[in-house]
Amino acid sequence: MEQGNFNIRVYGLIVHEHKLLLTDEFRLGICMTKFPGGGLQFGEGPVDCLKRECLEELNQEVEILSHYYTTDYFQQSELLPGAWQILNIYYRARLKGEPAFRTTEKVFDFEHVDGAQTFRWADHETLSSENMTLPIDRKVVAMILSDPESLFNGFGSSDN
Repeated sequence: MEQGNFNIRVYGLIVHEHKLLLTDEFRLGICMTKFPGGGLQFGEGPVDCLKRECLEELNQEVEILSHYYTTDYFQQSELLPGAWQILNIYYRARLKGEPAFRTTEKVFDFEHVDGAQTFRWADHETLSSENMTLPIDRKVVAMILSDPESLFNGFGSSDN
């Protein structure tokens, strides 16, 4: 069997006023819609990774509320060259304070240069797994849509 590598990703399911935060990005030459977060660095735990990623991407602190899902099946990367197994960890989170970053209602509202990124909010009526780029994100959205109360109710604002 071919020797492979692991890529561990940590994402936040951040809800504010009953809407879920999505990020539209241009990376690796493609437009993608996913959740805020990113790659775990050696020496950090998943919670610290998500807090760091949110500070980097949103310029805002988040409070981690609970674990939501960790990939429980084999998923090979469709984007990285070579043999990479992707492991995604998702946490329910909320912003500390009101949103301090710019959002848009338009999908891919940026110039297509590497690293471009915008944020937008989706409620459970407009959220769709088909709109997510990554297979594991599509699975998580399907989980959310099968039981939207588990994510959207209980912490609709930043001060709950």
